[in-house]
Amino acid sequence: MTSYPMTRLRRTRATAWSRAMHREVLVTPADLIWPLFVTEGQGVEDPILSLPGVSRWSVDGIVARAKEAVALGIPCLALFPNTQPDRRSEDGKEALNPDNLMCRAIRAIKDACGGDIGVLTDVALDPYTSHGQDGLIDEAGYVLNDQTVEMLVGQSLNQAAAGADIIAPSDMMDGRIGAIREALEGASHTNVQIMSYAAKYASAFYGPFRDAVGSSGLLKGNKKTYQMDPGNAEEALREVEMDLAEGADSVMVKPGLPYLDIACRVKETFGVPVFAYQVSGEYAMIEAAVAVGAADRDAMVLETLVAFKRAGCSGVLTYHAAHAARLMGS
Repeated sequence: MTSYPMTRLRRTRATAWSRAMHREVLVTPADLIWPLFVTEGQGVEDPILSLPGVSRWSVDGIVARAKEAVALGIPCLALFPNTQPDRRSEDGKEALNPDNLMCRAIRAIKDACGGDIGVLTDVALDPYTSHGQDGLIDEAGYVLNDQTVEMLVGQSLNQAAAGADIIAPSDMMDGRIGAIREALEGASHTNVQIMSYAAKYASAFYGPFRDAVGSSGLLKGNKKTYQMDPGNAEEALREVEMDLAEGADSVMVKPGLPYLDIACRVKETFGVPVFAYQVSGEYAMIEAAVAVGAADRDAMVLETLVAFKRAGCSGVLTYHAAHAARLMGS
C-alpha cells in the first residue's frame, strides 16, 4: 500500500484565490513614500540619466506629482532639492533660506493638496554645500558634528515653518534628533514628526542620487566618518536606540534590500515603525535588468516591496512608488 503525506503544503497554493487567501504579507499604495527631486524653473522636467524614468521637476511639476500621488493612494512624498551651484557655499547657508527651493515646493504642495498628502523633507547639508558633504567641515575636510547640528536645527525649523509634516534627518550626526525635537517643541511644531535615518550606511548604492541632487561632482573625500560601516549590525541597533530615546517617531534603514537583516532586527528589537529606502542604485539595477531583457519590471518591483514588508517595514521609500501603486490598483 502506497503511503501518502497527510500534510501537503501545496494544497493552499493550487489556485489563485487560495494563494490570495493565505498570503501573509500584502503591500498597498499606503505603504509607499515617493521620493521626488525639485529643481528651479517653470514647466521643467529634467530626466536623470543614471535613473531612467526619474526626472527633476520644477515646483509646478512637483505639485502635479503630488496630485497624482493623492489619486493613486500614496500617502507621502519625500522631497530632495537640486540646488543651483551659485546658491551652494562652504557653510550651506541656503538651507536656512525660507524661500529656498525646498520651502517653495513644500508650500506649493500644501496650497494645492492641503492635508490630503504628507510631505517628508530631507535634513542634511549636502544639497547646499559646495563640497558635497552633509555637514560643515574643518580645514582638514573632517565633518564637524556639533556645529553641523546647529545648522540642522535651523534647517528643520525652516522646513517646519514652510509646512513640512515629517522632518527626516539623513546626516548621521550624533545628537541631532534630540536637538531638533527640542527646537520643534519650542517653536510649537509639536505635531511635526521626525523620521530618523538611524541606520544609514556608507554605501556604494547612492551614486545616481548624488547625480540627481547635483552633489556627485562636488564631493570631496567620502562620508565614512559619519555614515555607518556596511559590516556593522550591532552598531545599527545602538544608533536606533539613541535616536528613539531622543524623540524620533520612526526610524529608517538605508539602503534597503542589501540591509533587510538590519530592518528585521530593528523591528524585532524595538517594535517601532521602521521604514526602508530602496535607494537609487537599487532602482537603477532593476531598470538596467529590464533594459537588457533580463527581468520583468512589474514582477521585480512588487516582489522587492513584499520583501520589505516581510522583513517588518511599515513602509518603503521607492522611486517605483507611482508605478507600483498603478499595478496594485489594476
